Amino acid sequence: MSVITYLQMLDSKELIERDCADPEFRVKECLDEQWRVSKSFYRSVGKDWNWIDRLGWTDRQWMEYAQAKNLRTFVAYKAGSSAGYYELKKDEDGAVEIAFFGLLPAFIGKGYGRFLLSHAIGNAWQWGASRVWLHTCTEDHPHALDNYLKSGLKIYKREQRP
Repeated sequence: MSVITYLQMLDSKELIERDCADPEFRVKECLDEQWRVSKSFYRSVGKDWNWIDRLGWTDRQWMEYAQAKNLRTFVAYKAGSSAGYYELKKDEDGAVEIAFFGLLPAFIGKGYGRFLLSHAIGNAWQWGASRVWLHTCTEDHPHALDNYLKSGLKIYKREQRP
């Protein structure tokens, strides 16, 4: 049994920004729709957290997903090495979902997740979001929910999934 928790932020002023003390940790947007980036990060970041919904996707499905005009992908780097990513997905009402978010295993536990989340929320608001939201579950990193709450997101719904 897994518990899914939905969180949201309704005003950019609610964001609790958190900096990164490491000047070698940077985040850049993928300006070209690179479906292999999304596919690779989905598999490598999600491996330990039971991300399985898209494992069976074909390359064509990944291409269509990555080329959607309502999707933006950002990659985090540490001293030039890929460290993590997030994807922002905007719906027709202007709400922006942090659709995927995470760090590669070697970068977990070093404080980068706090900064990466702050970066994601800030970029969602800069993109003109009417609200920013995401969901997490009990299978995600044990500190994920706490990180979301400490960034200013608020729980608005919980549900159980078998």
